[in-house]
Amino acid sequence: MFQIGSAVMTLVVMMACQRQADGKLAFTSDTTRPDVLPVMLNKDLPFHYPPALYAEKAQGNVTLRLYIDTDGIIVDDSTHIVESSKVPALDSAAIKGTHELRFVPAKRHGVPIPVSILFPVYFRHPDVPSPPGDTLFRKVPPPGASLSQ
Repeated sequence: MFQIGSAVMTLVVMMACQRQADGKLAFTSDTTRPDVLPVMLNKDLPFHYPPALYAEKAQGNVTLRLYIDTDGIIVDDSTHIVESSKVPALDSAAIKGTHELRFVPAKRHGVPIPVSILFPVYFRHPDVPSPPGDTLFRKVPPPGASLSQ
């Protein structure tokens, strides 16, 4: 899991996919799963909390499906919302940020392969308690503080 500012990302590789002759992506069999998972190259996450929603202290999770090609680039217009935050502007911010993502591509037997991944993006405001059941952010005690409080 990566945390930059108020957006967090985790990466889950789902299944390999392949570009068909008509240019569409199709899932391939389980035998083409990658040996090496894609690795994100971005030092900073390109997801930006919409200022109006930040001011309102809105929070949400957006799960996206991305298709990463053999060059480690997100295939244009391939991004889909799998699970909405129920806040359209957060969903839009998550999709917009994917245009800047870059990866070392997944590999099978040393050869780059395209893959489909689930890509959760978490928008959290630092001044609002986390939603019930959310374990993404736990306050870290300052150095020297007792952990048994």
